[in-house]
Amino acid sequence: MKQYIGERKLRRKICDIGQKLYDKGFVVGNDGNISVRINETEILVTPTGISKGYMKPKCLVKMDLDGNIIGGKSKPSTEVKMHIKAYQLNPNINAVVHAHPPISTAFAVARVPMERPVLAESVINIGIVPVANFAFPGTQGVPDSIIPYVKDYNAVLLANHGLLTWGNDLKQAYFRLESVEQFGRILMLLKQIGTPYEFNAQEIDELMKIRKGLGIESGGIPRSGLEKGK
Repeated sequence: MKQYIGERKLRRKICDIGQKLYDKGFVVGNDGNISVRINETEILVTPTGISKGYMKPKCLVKMDLDGNIIGGKSKPSTEVKMHIKAYQLNPNINAVVHAHPPISTAFAVARVPMERPVLAESVINIGIVPVANFAFPGTQGVPDSIIPYVKDYNAVLLANHGLLTWGNDLKQAYFRLESVEQFGRILMLLKQIGTPYEFNAQEIDELMKIRKGLGIESGGIPRSGLEKGK
């Protein structure tokens, strides 16, 4: 049976992550949303209309996984359905972070997945970052768009929108968001420097063994440019 951190501590942790997102420019204004499991059936989620850099623990909203509000005076983020869908489909997910980090969001707007096997740490810890189909904000299409990805990947680009990451806890979900943004930065710099060396199939196999040894079971398996016929 899973062991969960106390609700008071989780409220502080969400606010800490929100501050990091705001300080790093991964969100502006009231952008972004964060959630975390309290137990098997309940989550805490950030409220709508409040900057992630100015949240207080008491303003967070408690909900069940059927989407019912069971605690808090604020309204939940309008994108909470996306978070709930992730928890419903993958019981290993205990935290979800959505933000608009500039480089990752540029990839999302261009609808270009991050999948080139050029950085060992990204292949191991993140894997492939696919692009979900575009969905209009506030519609059922938003949670539906992530259905193909939450079981087998660690992050997904939301077409013309931003980035969604998840993990075993808040720290992992947030660090994955940082890592995807860093990977995107490197991919963009490579366009200025020249053609990068991509890991071949044998090297990717070895990296997958390292990933497995670290207990990471998701992320997809990148393919080398040669395998893709480039």
